[in-house]
Amino acid sequence: MNPPRDEVLVIGGGVIGLATALALIEAGRGVRVVDAGKPGSGASHGNCGTITPSHAPPLAAPGMVALGLRWMFTPDAPLYLKPRLDPGLWRWLAHFAARCNAADWRRSTQSRSILLNDSRQRLADWVARFGLQCEFAEQGLDYVFRQQANFDHYARQAGQLREFGIGSEVLDGADYLRDEPALKPGVVGAVRFAGDARLRPDRYVAELARVVRERGGVVEEGCRVDSLQEHGGGVEAATDRGPRHAREAVVALGAWTPGLARGLGLRLPIQPGKGYSITYSRPSIVPSRPLVLKDRSVCVTVWDSGFRLGSTMEFSGYDQAMNATRLGALERAASEYLHEPFGAQVQERWHGWRPMTWDDLPVLGRSPRHRHVWLAAGHGMLGVSMSAASGQLMADLMTGRSPALDPAPYRMERFA
Repeated sequence: MNPPRDEVLVIGGGVIGLATALALIEAGRGVRVVDAGKPGSGASHGNCGTITPSHAPPLAAPGMVALGLRWMFTPDAPLYLKPRLDPGLWRWLAHFAARCNAADWRRSTQSRSILLNDSRQRLADWVARFGLQCEFAEQGLDYVFRQQANFDHYARQAGQLREFGIGSEVLDGADYLRDEPALKPGVVGAVRFAGDARLRPDRYVAELARVVRERGGVVEEGCRVDSLQEHGGGVEAATDRGPRHAREAVVALGAWTPGLARGLGLRLPIQPGKGYSITYSRPSIVPSRPLVLKDRSVCVTVWDSGFRLGSTMEFSGYDQAMNATRLGALERAASEYLHEPFGAQVQERWHGWRPMTWDDLPVLGRSPRHRHVWLAAGHGMLGVSMSAASGQLMADLMTGRSPALDPAPYRMERFA
């Protein structure tokens, strides 16, 4: 289990770490993945499992500062900032606010769409090629509205997204309700993104771990990395199970990446954005495809094995508390839109931290200060959606292959 030296050590067994490990193994590299818990037990576990090129627009958008200020003192708002003294958070927010303009919105949308579109196609190929049993379905996704002004805004934005290769269909509310009996009256319109898909994220991550193991990789659970150091010929990770040596290391710890990076002299502008979900048994009447209840920013996903409500964004640091108000907002939104908003049994109430950068783009590439350390973090709310493309890009860069995507927008150097 513990050879004196691995070829690549991937630190983090979430969706990005495992996707990177799989792509590296396919490129001929030997890989060990280490994770403090069970792979996929973090932010990969409880999200809604939608694969969404439709989500290319960043959170930093024109008008978001004013909207965020209105929401700041509303505990059940879709975006909530817990008031506290945190200089790092306030620096992050200042950079975020500076990007809430049309030019930066367009640049981030373009870079996000490239990663999302590539990952959408690559993930479908992985599901087929590796036999991933994760309830993957290419059903599309609908944004649904009860507020006319909001519908009009997103209908216009959908037209803008066609420039980035993201197709959509704008639907009248009455027509939509005729074909979607799960929804209550009052829907004024919907925007359908037929190119989106869905899967069960916990099963997807478990399947990635299975395939990594079957192809010769090692996935070591319950192994916490406390520090990482580079030396002349590679890296050494200090863990609670003793040292791990490798020629190269990939740090893919999601929202926990900045802590390990600080020990390497790196300052990663990633803030933990806390999200919530509730998973139920499947109701008798369910939507025919995943929904985003856009006026409330709540996602609804249906699988054969269950039914999940999720979303919200809470900046409260690494607060471990399960906020009942935030969970209640999910159920209130579902009750507003759906005839059967809940299943008979609650299977899980969950929260986890998304790794949020101020430009809503991940950090993918070599550490600017190290020869043998690579970074794969900062995917925000789209780790599952971006996983296959991110893993392939990392493998291309690390093996010297011509990358499938231009890596420049995702380099850490952009924060200098």
